[in-house]
Amino acid sequence: MSHPKAPRPAKLIIRFLFCDFGVQAKVLEALVSDFGPMDFLSEPGDFPYTDYYDEEMGSGIRRQTAGFVELVEQEALPGIKLRTNEIENRFLQNGKRRVNIDPGILSLERLVLATGKNFTHRVYLGEGIYADLTLIYKKGAYRSLPWTYPDYREADFLHYLEVMRKKLRYAQEGIFPR
Repeated sequence: MSHPKAPRPAKLIIRFLFCDFGVQAKVLEALVSDFGPMDFLSEPGDFPYTDYYDEEMGSGIRRQTAGFVELVEQEALPGIKLRTNEIENRFLQNGKRRVNIDPGILSLERLVLATGKNFTHRVYLGEGIYADLTLIYKKGAYRSLPWTYPDYREADFLHYLEVMRKKLRYAQEGIFPR
């Protein structure tokens, strides 16, 4: 028989899409205001994988990744997604998003994203939010799954996760300043 116990806190990871660098700066301010200081921020990179967002956001979409100092309880993911939806809504223009924010929790074992969209591999968490198991940690690296989005398979992003995984491990063990 298993004995239920709470999982260890995880690292909050947020990836977001944007076109306008003025909006990007305000979104970063809002994320820090809501989730505390960052300990990781990638350079904005191109997002060539799909034109799905172009009609809503425009062309020249950029992708950026942030990691946050304070660890979060894993069951907080639905509330975090609802808060990032509110941030998206603050920047609507003519009813269209100017930023798309994807929060996730990084644990030593996996990366789980939050989404409002149901699909076969997603598990309902509550409050209209689903968990999307995006990557698993196996044989010393994060590994993609058949449904993992292409930008989450990128070598640069996987490298970012390795850096943030070390930060997570140090924070969980209390052996290194976060």
